[in-house]
Amino acid sequence: MIEHLVSLWNTLLSTIDDVLPIIGILVGFQVLILRRRIPNLKRVLLGFLLVLLGLTFFLEGLERALFPLGKLMAEQLTAPEFLGLTGVETSMREHWQEFVWVYLFAFSIGFATTIAEPALIAVAIKAHQVSAGAIQPWGLRIAVAIGAATGISLGVLRIVTGTPLHWFIITGYVLVLIQTWFAPRSIIALAYDSGGVTTSTVTVPLVAALGLGLASNIPGRNPLLDGFGLIAFTALFPIMTVMGYAQLSEIFARRKSSKDSQSEGE
Repeated sequence: MIEHLVSLWNTLLSTIDDVLPIIGILVGFQVLILRRRIPNLKRVLLGFLLVLLGLTFFLEGLERALFPLGKLMAEQLTAPEFLGLTGVETSMREHWQEFVWVYLFAFSIGFATTIAEPALIAVAIKAHQVSAGAIQPWGLRIAVAIGAATGISLGVLRIVTGTPLHWFIITGYVLVLIQTWFAPRSIIALAYDSGGVTTSTVTVPLVAALGLGLASNIPGRNPLLDGFGLIAFTALFPIMTVMGYAQLSEIFARRKSSKDSQSEGE
């Protein structure tokens, strides 16, 4: 119990060190540059206190739950006994198809964490408001979640096969640039932002833990060289799926409009 309290206290001190510069900049600009008093000072101080406590508990939870859980799942899913690869040589490139459950787990965890991502929920609600209802929150969230899940699955495939990261990333962004040329202009900015909101508080810890766990347990992989990079996949592929979602919606809208006009003409 004492060890937990000491760890929590150290995390709180570390969080204060990280947040203090942000508080200093906000207060400094308000008081020294704008030369105005901070409105609702008690409410603002209470808010900062809650932020500090929330970040502290969140970071402590990551270290004690999410990171160990992601590593444990990676260990179990890549165990030679589970995969039926006992006695196989250290190279896994020829046996990538044996990791089907790893790919399914990566897709599932990517989809679930992205759907639950608070930043994505906020962006989807705001996009629905500013588009006068043209963009449906659940449609956007599902499109982003499918993209993130697909990206994480491909990232796991990259770790298993040992393929260089830049091959996937360069190819992915070339496809994004091509798709941007044909996508509706109204969705492009939102699509690019959607890639960023997926890499937030819920998704990043589990995805990072999964990547590091896989690289640590697959023979011949380096956690530093191969374990990181899943976040890049998580941020890239939602851009494609959101623009694809907009393009499909536009196609269906045109077909519906064409059918309506034909029925009116008859």
